[in-house]
Amino acid sequence: MECNRVSAEELKRVMAEDFDRLAEEIAKAMNVARDGRIIADTEELVREANAEFRQRMYEKALSLLQQKQEAFSPRDKALRNKGMQPTTHHTVNGRILISRTVYWSRKTGPVIPMDRWLGIDAQRHSPGVREMCCREALHCSFKVTSENLERTAQLSIDDRAIRQVVENQGRAILAAQQDGSLNPSFTAADCTNQTIITGADGVMVPQVTEQQKRKRRATESAKRAKQGRLPTARPGRPKSGSDGPYKEFKIFSLYDSDKSHCHVVGTSGDHETLGRLMRREARRVQLGQAKVKYAVSDGAEWIARQYRQQLPMLDEHILDYYHLREHVIETSQVLYGENTRKAENWREDLVSCVWEQGSLVMLHRLEPYLRHHRSGPKHEALKSLQNYVGKRVAMTDYPKFRALGYDCGSGPTESCCGTLTGRLKGPGMRWDRDNAESIMALAGIYHSNLWRTYWKSEQAA
Repeated sequence: MECNRVSAEELKRVMAEDFDRLAEEIAKAMNVARDGRIIADTEELVREANAEFRQRMYEKALSLLQQKQEAFSPRDKALRNKGMQPTTHHTVNGRILISRTVYWSRKTGPVIPMDRWLGIDAQRHSPGVREMCCREALHCSFKVTSENLERTAQLSIDDRAIRQVVENQGRAILAAQQDGSLNPSFTAADCTNQTIITGADGVMVPQVTEQQKRKRRATESAKRAKQGRLPTARPGRPKSGSDGPYKEFKIFSLYDSDKSHCHVVGTSGDHETLGRLMRREARRVQLGQAKVKYAVSDGAEWIARQYRQQLPMLDEHILDYYHLREHVIETSQVLYGENTRKAENWREDLVSCVWEQGSLVMLHRLEPYLRHHRSGPKHEALKSLQNYVGKRVAMTDYPKFRALGYDCGSGPTESCCGTLTGRLKGPGMRWDRDNAESIMALAGIYHSNLWRTYWKSEQAA
């Protein structure tokens, strides 16, 4: 039925005065502009006039549509009409004012059918506004995000509201990943040469301690008392702080050999939580169907254990060459001192040996040094290197891996650790664990090429 739709003619009639006002404002701006500064003197005035006109047109179009919908919508007789009540909703066309009829019954309490019909019953901000908030907040503080949105998108939202929007949206992403409604953007069949490489790592994230929370609450309470403001916190027990200033978050990545496809997820949970994520995401990219599939990571035992338990179908698990190199550098400095020619020569000889001939030859090369240094710090450093490599012989067969064309560096995973937690590590930043995980989820879909997919699903919902 077309009777409950808005026609262009109707909208033109109700917007006639607004259009006349817009034309007058733009003409006035042009006429007072100075020679040589026409654009400089008019661009902001025209932009503001258009923004105001766009907002009023959106409001009036919605009002017309709403009136027609209410006229043709049946109402339960048990609901009592409580009259028109206004509300506001943030959209990319500005904050719009909506007046709608509120109904009430003893059984249901307040009922506002128009809010459900317009799609504003569950959120105070439209999908477009939420995306803008999240996109900006990924790269700067919430306060700067507020300023940027005011300047670039003409959206006036304070930093506290933006924080709530962004953190809630991050939680929604985690839920979507959990229930399977947000899957990776590729499968093994899409990858270059049907090759999938995986990586896992841990990264430290700053947390708000309980002591810091108490100090913040005391400061805020004193400020409220001085200004005569009432508390705005929700009733109930406040959220507890962390028992330490840093917590290790876990990262898992999947990518192909030329890095044209990448999928990354993170968690604030322990290694077993990451293990479950590894299995879940590997199943969704159909890792088992890849022709070539292997892992590259540092030598952490928890990573190796999770790979053995969760992804036994992998062809190989490779120790990142540069992590091994760091261990050799540390040993060389103990043996011959920092920044010395002897240390450099010893280090390069040993890493060239493991790179060209493998770790078994490297272990053989260490034996004479262990016999020569039978005790003391030098012996301990050599023994530590020997034990480290000895436990990872299968992971350090670099001649074999290179012959197969495998990557031997975990650079993409290391990069993901930085990109997923970069927003969390700004100067002075401290996070609650769940909120940090929400921000990391947003960064995860951004760097997994899932941003458009997710926000299209939000608009469809």
